[in-house]
Amino acid sequence: MVDTIEARFETLDERFALCDGDYVVQRLHTGARKAEGPAYFAAGRYLVWSDIPNDRLLRWDEVTGAVGVFRASSGYANGNTVDRQGRLVTCEQGNRRVTRTEHDGSVTVLADRFRGKRLNSPNDVVVHSDGSVWFTDPPYGINSDYEGVRGESEIGASYVYRVDPSDGEVRVVADDFSRPNGLAFSADERRLYIADTRQEPSHIRVFDVKDDGRLTGGEVFAECTAGRFDGFRLDDAGRIWAAAYDGVHCFAPDDGDLIGKLLLPEAVSNLTFGGLRLNHLFITASTSLYSLRVTVNGVRYPPGRNDGGSR
Repeated sequence: MVDTIEARFETLDERFALCDGDYVVQRLHTGARKAEGPAYFAAGRYLVWSDIPNDRLLRWDEVTGAVGVFRASSGYANGNTVDRQGRLVTCEQGNRRVTRTEHDGSVTVLADRFRGKRLNSPNDVVVHSDGSVWFTDPPYGINSDYEGVRGESEIGASYVYRVDPSDGEVRVVADDFSRPNGLAFSADERRLYIADTRQEPSHIRVFDVKDDGRLTGGEVFAECTAGRFDGFRLDDAGRIWAAAYDGVHCFAPDDGDLIGKLLLPEAVSNLTFGGLRLNHLFITASTSLYSLRVTVNGVRYPPGRNDGGSR
């Protein structure tokens, strides 16, 4: 059953003045143990998200409002995204792999090892228009049996990876993170933003993306003032909307200033823009899935230029 809470916007800078929306936030579902990884499917008008400790993916139907189980025994899925061909790409913490759900329902493994060693526990993922898959790999899913399967890190570090779209090669693109987490491309895909959860303070760094998939730069773009960053997304003006302990924080695109917040009663883990005009903000926070129609639009990335990979 959908209930509502007051939408509490906190304007910290005049650049946030028009970045609001409805006066109420809808709670579309509650009862998860740890909600994460919302991914919106425009063609079907539904949203898939993870309930990590319960080892399942849930599905919310935009037309009917119904919520059901999309996949049980999900491999303790965490981050999800939709590739440019409309397929679900998932970080499976428990299975220590990144997978793609094909249109026929079959599951393709995109990455599970680096140089013969098992990944830690892939956390969040994005897909470039060239078909390459980029993901972070901290050890949260192997630290205990709560949201994964307890195990040892075979790699011994937490890297950011790129899966090549032509041959499926898994390559490290960033190796100087403590706990890499959320990540997102700019609208032109020339920049990649990556959150580091473990550093003090938790922060988001920005990299330049070269044509061959290499990253350069990596300076700190924004720092978290309430707990730690998790997932985040960009709107079409380049502002970053990031998950934090007290809600969603909004950062200016030019200087990384914190310009405003959407305050929520639960710690936010991730978010995505959805709806037919990408002006619905879907938010996963602790036990619940929230939705708010806003006055901004999510970035609309260019369509894919190939089939997303040969594997």
